[in-house]
Amino acid sequence: MGSTSAANPGSEGVGRRDLIRRSAALGLISVPAVGFLSACASSGGGGQSKDKAGKKTAKNPLGVNDTAQMEFVLFDGGFGKEYAEDAVKIYEKDFPKAKVKFSATQKIQSTLQPRFNQGTPPDLIDNSGAEQMDMGVLVGKNQLADLTPLLDAPSYDDPNKKVRDTLRPGIVEMGQFDGDPVWIMYYAYTVYGVWYSQKALDSLDAEYPQTWDQMIAVCEKAKKKGMAGWTYAGKYPYYIPFSLYPMIGKVGGVEVLNAIDNLEPNAWKHPAVKACFEAYYELYKKGYILKGTPGLDHIQSQTAWAQSKALFIPNGSWVENESANVIPSDFNLAVSAPTGIDKNDKMPFGTIWASGGEPFIVPAKAANAQGGMEQLRIMLSEASSKNFTTKVKSLTAYNGGTDGISLTPGLTSGVAALKLAGSNVVNPRLQDWYVQLQKEKIGVAGLGEMMAGRLTPAEAVKKIQGFADEAAKDTSIKHYKHQ
Repeated sequence: MGSTSAANPGSEGVGRRDLIRRSAALGLISVPAVGFLSACASSGGGGQSKDKAGKKTAKNPLGVNDTAQMEFVLFDGGFGKEYAEDAVKIYEKDFPKAKVKFSATQKIQSTLQPRFNQGTPPDLIDNSGAEQMDMGVLVGKNQLADLTPLLDAPSYDDPNKKVRDTLRPGIVEMGQFDGDPVWIMYYAYTVYGVWYSQKALDSLDAEYPQTWDQMIAVCEKAKKKGMAGWTYAGKYPYYIPFSLYPMIGKVGGVEVLNAIDNLEPNAWKHPAVKACFEAYYELYKKGYILKGTPGLDHIQSQTAWAQSKALFIPNGSWVENESANVIPSDFNLAVSAPTGIDKNDKMPFGTIWASGGEPFIVPAKAANAQGGMEQLRIMLSEASSKNFTTKVKSLTAYNGGTDGISLTPGLTSGVAALKLAGSNVVNPRLQDWYVQLQKEKIGVAGLGEMMAGRLTPAEAVKKIQGFADEAAKDTSIKHYKHQ
């Protein structure tokens, strides 16, 4: 896929790839799954013998061998080890005769790739961080176990509910490549959208705008008070899609986003894309973008926003931790789904982009694959989910797990936004299917140029469609499609 960083080698600033690595190390997000680093995976010979399966019972629905060792390797990032160690203790309590070998490392690929090649991988891996193994390679070489047995097993809390029925929207689909099976279980959950200070919005005597006319009115109010309507990471404008893509989905329907992901001819020429590009360009034309924004990186734009120099910023839920040292205590951080155009939009207000992170995998050649899946089943319980959210200030894939625990303002707002969205959660896949296309081409050369006023919306659409067509014809990259 080539370089995925927006910044040129040796230039100042941080590309989204480096940002993701750093954020993952800080525990703010987890790395999206596909194509970040190419792993030298091969099917390898030899291997280890599989443990004999145990007897399936109501308490042991996956048929875990209760005397077999279970090995679990965690990415040692800012989410820490404690949440996983706590879940391991539950496994040990449930299977007192079993030994659990737990370890954490930042060097996932260099530690584990040789073991994949030798056919002796662990039973459960948190495949994250800067040394994440390439999921596409692992799937392509049949090195991962299908997690369908886990998804179809009774949930840890309620035997009448399957694990898959306890998960947030989009989690199962994210673990698929070209349809069934499911290879990856994403454990963390990120909410993308438009982030703002409720205090600042209140000071303008305004409500969050639901239509574009309302957005323009709010930005005009802000401008009169000396505050810009918007800022964004101008050096890394692939942050703009965090609010723009779900807006396109809201206006034109999810099929427009799917066509874009599928690299279909003329997908970018859909009227919904044109309408949304023109709306964002209007922010530039009317002077509602913070002066100097095209030259700001993610930290500088977030800092200006936290200082109330701008009202709105497109971002993901890691922004709460990443900007914790600059967000004032009375800021009252909030996130909203994107503003639409008008009442003719295909999807309701509240349509939002949210998706999984922190990818867990069970290797195909694991000696105790049932044990690895059982450990995940435990982690997807309400108690383990609450424990994770309390300790690391992030939601999990478990659809719930926030009752009765104290949430930060950003998390509280994120939970409310997901509740409002209901089933209207979209999950554009460009950023993990086609990293270079999404970042350097659509983001920097397309949207970045348009928002800086150097391309008209019509020119941006034409240019981006050209980039997508090139990617569609490129036989050196694997192509994916929504089923």
